[in-house]
Amino acid sequence: MKPPFEITDEIMALVASISTKLGKVQATHLYKPPARLRKENQIKTIQATLAIEGNRLSEKQVTALLEKQRVLAPQKDILEVQNAIRVYNRLHKLNPYRLSDLQTAHKLMMQNLVEDAGRFRTKNVGVAKGSKI
Repeated sequence: MKPPFEITDEIMALVASISTKLGKVQATHLYKPPARLRKENQIKTIQATLAIEGNRLSEKQVTALLEKQRVLAPQKDILEVQNAIRVYNRLHKLNPYRLSDLQTAHKLMMQNLVEDAGRFRTKNVGVAKGSKI
């Protein structure tokens, strides 16, 4: 019995395209690493990112703050970690290609640390030998 349609090169190309897109959807949206691995990644990412900027908190201290425990450390370092946790928890809602989302992330990250959090600078800033000028 002959099917009521003919398989053409165009149909085969469309089937291949659909299969590729389905694979991407499954890889992106269906796979979630175990919760423990996600938490460890969050802790390492926050600690390493802030260390680049001079934050001295360890992974253990970041973990404690993530678990809402008290930490003995400079208030600025604690606030930076708390802000980073807030941003990290909202990453799935932020579009890195949308300027307003970038400003939202900056506002959360710099809340109570700088005056103009979430806004563009209106004056020049530079770094010389590790310090602001």
